[in-house]
Amino acid sequence: MQANKPVREVVILGGGTAGWISASLLVKLLGKSIRITLVESDEIGIVGVGEATIPPIMTFNAALGIDEKAFVRATKGTIKLGIEFENWRQIGDRYMHAFGSIGKEFPSCNFHHFWVRSQKLGMPYDFWDFSLAYQAALQHKFGHLAKIDGVNLPGLSYAYHFDAGLYAQFLRQFSENLGVRRIEGKVSQVLRHADNGDVATLVLQNGEQVHGDLFIDCSGLHALLIEKTLNTGYEDWSHWLPADSALAVPCASVEPITPYTKSIAHAKGWQWRIPLQHRIGNGFVYSSKYCSDEEAKATLLVNLDGEPLAEPRKISFKTGRRRKQWSHNVVSIGLSSGFLEPLESTSIHLIQSGVLRLLKFFPNNGISPAMRDEFNRLSQIEFEQIRDFIILHYKLNERTDSQYWQDCARMDVPETLRRKMAMFRETGMVQREQDELFSEIAWQQVMIGQGVIPADYHSMANAIDETALKELLDNLKAVMKVTVNRLPPHQDFINFCVG
Repeated sequence: MQANKPVREVVILGGGTAGWISASLLVKLLGKSIRITLVESDEIGIVGVGEATIPPIMTFNAALGIDEKAFVRATKGTIKLGIEFENWRQIGDRYMHAFGSIGKEFPSCNFHHFWVRSQKLGMPYDFWDFSLAYQAALQHKFGHLAKIDGVNLPGLSYAYHFDAGLYAQFLRQFSENLGVRRIEGKVSQVLRHADNGDVATLVLQNGEQVHGDLFIDCSGLHALLIEKTLNTGYEDWSHWLPADSALAVPCASVEPITPYTKSIAHAKGWQWRIPLQHRIGNGFVYSSKYCSDEEAKATLLVNLDGEPLAEPRKISFKTGRRRKQWSHNVVSIGLSSGFLEPLESTSIHLIQSGVLRLLKFFPNNGISPAMRDEFNRLSQIEFEQIRDFIILHYKLNERTDSQYWQDCARMDVPETLRRKMAMFRETGMVQREQDELFSEIAWQQVMIGQGVIPADYHSMANAIDETALKELLDNLKAVMKVTVNRLPPHQDFINFCVG
C-alpha cells in the first residue's frame, strides 16, 4: 500500500466470534469513515470453545451500547464469578480464581499480606473467606452490586458464560444494522500487489472479487492471510504448554446453574465445565504425547453431569503466537494470531483487546511501519503475560499420579515467570507490569491456591497488633457472609433476562 493512500475499505475474512467482534466494534466507532465487508462461508465451522469470559467484556459491551438483558437472553447467557480449579495442586484440592477484590485494600499494601501474617500466627482463616465473588459463587447467588452497603468495599465483579455461536449471530445482526456488508463465499485465491506484497484482493470460488485497503484475518487456525499468504511465522510454546488437542461436547443442563466455570484436572489433562441456560459446555484439553484420543474421549464422557448432546469434536492446535500479528496490510485477530488454551478464559478477551489495539493504531493515510511495529510489540507482551499466567497453574502442581503432571512440575519456565514466582515466595509481593491483564489478586489466588504461602509479608501488616488483626479479619468475614445472604439467587437474574 502507498504510504499516503487512505484506508477506507476494510475486509474481514471469517465470521464467527472473532469476525463479528471485529466488525461490531469497528463499525460502531469508525463506521462513518470506513466501509467494512465481512467474507464468511456457512460451510466453514467455528471452533466455538470460548464460551466463558472475563470481566473486561463489560467494557466491550458498554462500548457497543449493548443492553445486558437482551444480550443474556439472545446468547443463552449465565453469570460467571470466577473459575474453580479442582485437583490442580493435588487430587481432592480445590480453589477459585474469583473475580473482583479480596478483603480490604490498604495504602501501599495488599490485603493478602495481613492474611499471610494471620497464617504465621496460626489463625484459622481461609484466603477466600474474604472474597465476595467466591462466597456468592458457592451459594449460587448473584445481584448487581457496585458497593457493599455501609462499608467502603467494592461489590461484585463478574463476566458471562454464553453460547459462542449465538453470540456471533447477535453481533452479526448488530453489525449489519450499522452497515457492515456480509458476503457469503469461500476464498479460492489471494491476490497481492506486485510492488509491495500487500494483499489486494480476495477471489471467491464464484469468481467475485473483494478489494480492500486493510484486511483483518479472522480465519481461525487456518490463518489463510497472515500465515498461508504472508508466511509470517509462528513462535511455538509447546515446550511450556504441551497440550495440543481438545475434545468439546455439550451435555444436558442440570440444576442449579452455577455462576462459575470449573476446571477439573484429571490424570492426563483437564476438563472445562461451562454452564449455560440450555446446556453445559464441556471439553477435555490434553497432550497427544501423553494421552490418546480414545483415552481423552472416555475421560470426558464419564465425567459429564448430563447426557451428551453430540459426539465429541476434536480440535488440534499448537500453543504459541504469530511472530507478527500485523504484517503488511493484514492484521490477525483471534485464533489466526495465536493459540492459548482456554484455562483462564482469555480467548474472547484476546479478540476484543486485539480489535481495541487496532482501533488505537488504526491507519488514516496509509499504514505507518512504526505504528505496525508498536502494535506487534504490545501484542507480543500481552500474549507472553497471559502465557506466563497459564504456565503458573501447571508448574505449581504437586501431583505424582502421572508422568504428565510430573513433567509439568519439573519444566523450566520463562524468566519473566520465574522472577514473579520467586518474588512471591520470598516476600509475598506480586510485581505486575502496567496494563497487564491479570491483577495482583489473580496471581495471589493461583499461587496461594496451588500451595505457595509466602515466607514473609509486608511490614505494614505489623501496623496493628494481633488482637486488632483478628478483629479486622472477623469483621471482613462477617461482612462477606451478610452481603452474600442478602443477594438473590443466580437463577432470579436469568429469569429476569429471559422473561
